[in-house]
Amino acid sequence: MAAPSGSPQKLSGMQKQVLALYRGFLRAARTKAPEERRNIESVVSTEFRRNSESVDRKNFIYIEYLLRRGKKQLDQLKSPDTVRLSTLKVS
Repeated sequence: MAAPSGSPQKLSGMQKQVLALYRGFLRAARTKAPEERRNIESVVSTEFRRNSESVDRKNFIYIEYLLRRGKKQLDQLKSPDTVRLSTLKVS
């Protein structure tokens, strides 16, 4: 769905929440050591990109679940005790 030329595309409320979560992770990464910051930014970027490609945009229940899970992970990352972010791959 392309926006008419010359006018910016309007984002849905859920899209705004996803972008706010992404920006929150990047802000939290800035509070960590430089080498961990790069690692966190890489993991976050990879996860968001993977989900944007694999999750159906109309699957609102699953997207809401991912948003809730992401907010919990962001809260953990904001803690001064948390120094690293990792991922778990299940096959």
